[in-house]
Amino acid sequence: MSPASDTGPDNSLEALWERVSRSAQGDIVSDHLIDALMRAAIEYAGAGRGLLILARRDEYWIEAEATAGGGTVSVDLRTAKLMATDLPQSVLHYAVHTKESVLLLDTAQVNLFCADEYIRAHRPQSILCLPLLRQTGLIGLIYLENTPSPGALTPARIAVIKLLAAEAAMSLENLHLSSDLRERDTKTRRIIDSALDAVLSIDERGRITEWNAQAETMFGWRRDEATGRILSELIIPPQYRDAHDKGMKRFFCTGEGPLLNRRIELSALRRDGTEFPVEVSIAPYQIDGNWEFSGFVRDVTEKKSAEASALRHREMEMELAHANRVATMGQLSASIAHEVNQPIGAAVTNAHAAVRWLAATPPNIDEVHQALCRIVTNGNRATEVISRIRAFIKKAPPLKDRLEINDAVLEVVALTRSEAKKNEVVVELQLADGLPSVQADRIQLQQVILNLIINAMDAMTASSTGSRRLLISSAKSESNEVCVEFRDSGPGFPDTGPERIFQAFYTTKPAGLGMGLSICRSIIEAHGGQLQAAAGQPTGAVFTFTLPVQAGT
Repeated sequence: MSPASDTGPDNSLEALWERVSRSAQGDIVSDHLIDALMRAAIEYAGAGRGLLILARRDEYWIEAEATAGGGTVSVDLRTAKLMATDLPQSVLHYAVHTKESVLLLDTAQVNLFCADEYIRAHRPQSILCLPLLRQTGLIGLIYLENTPSPGALTPARIAVIKLLAAEAAMSLENLHLSSDLRERDTKTRRIIDSALDAVLSIDERGRITEWNAQAETMFGWRRDEATGRILSELIIPPQYRDAHDKGMKRFFCTGEGPLLNRRIELSALRRDGTEFPVEVSIAPYQIDGNWEFSGFVRDVTEKKSAEASALRHREMEMELAHANRVATMGQLSASIAHEVNQPIGAAVTNAHAAVRWLAATPPNIDEVHQALCRIVTNGNRATEVISRIRAFIKKAPPLKDRLEINDAVLEVVALTRSEAKKNEVVVELQLADGLPSVQADRIQLQQVILNLIINAMDAMTASSTGSRRLLISSAKSESNEVCVEFRDSGPGFPDTGPERIFQAFYTTKPAGLGMGLSICRSIIEAHGGQLQAAAGQPTGAVFTFTLPVQAGT
């Protein structure tokens, strides 16, 4: 490399240092700094070509290439990935791994790098590869080469170039940090603006400092309109502003607040003055000792509307289920009267017997005692029947509790015993022992059982052929569910298939409403189970419902 003159005003050490320092001080435009650095390095070293290489995520990129010719230095500011044809790879790898400078005053002499393809192809006479180091490690390199004259660089000039490089490294690192921060801020802004929730921040005075795109859509205020405004005056309904102010004061006094780090439902205010439901959570944080608060707001209007619709649908289902129970009990009125009259008639008979035993001479106290005991038993039996009927037809919200499925089946079978006898239906039971409990509402589940029994009896009564048998069985399924099956000997299903009968208002009965089986399926599904129908073999119908087993049984 041929030395630059130390006496010229542009190439003096003081002038070069002044140019680099002036470009480095507080400069956030990296192009000026890079241009000054490369010109100073080329001019002072007398190099013919130079590269500024910066490290980016384990890759190396050329930020500038400077060339000297005709007494001038040309700096090409560009960003290109470093290629093997740009400089000696062995020199680059040595400088990167050792963090030490590589100085070759005469590449023709035998050295560690003389076999490098670049050196053999381009034959540079002098090479200087200088790492740019800061606390974060290697941030880049300066590569200089010259072809015409070897042995021009002195240790003093190398030391000056190192000082220039150190000054540039510090500024480049600051530029990288600023660039990283800007890139991070840009990414953060994109993430915040792409969020489905409204994201906003306020300072200690309650003034808005952050307002994302979703907040603009949700509340109707643009970011520039909202920033700097008092949050409570902008989106909090008037009736809740006092509570908001008290919550802020409470946090500053105790560090606690009802909205911190959890979601609660509130009402918010749109620009047009309409209120709407939202879910809100707030996260406090400090910047330079001052508190700020980030809020995450989700519009739950559709959710609340869906919940209200589901509630109305559920209430309607309950009304229909209650009406169905009452209608079913009306259908069983004769059987119910018989069930009640039997114990009442027996009690009356025993009472007459007790009177006769008391009138005997002498009175037969033992017989009187036995008669009175039978009266008590008959009275309790009548009370149980009436209590069971009242519980079944009462209008009450669902109450799921631990339930033994066999007990529920036996109670309904007892209630329909007279109806079965009247219609000459033989009811057989095959109930498995030791079944696990289920979590169910007893009244709703017994409504399903009663509907299936009554439907089977009606179907078999309407058929004039064959025996009338209803087999009710219970078991534990392979999928660890409790299964109850109703198999009758009736005529089976119409040609439309078994699934059609579960449609609301579809019925095969002359006086039916077509709601019973639809309600039954809804009840079973609400308990997490399934109600299915299938054709029996060779005739008849099979209804089966399954229920999940209660945890821990």
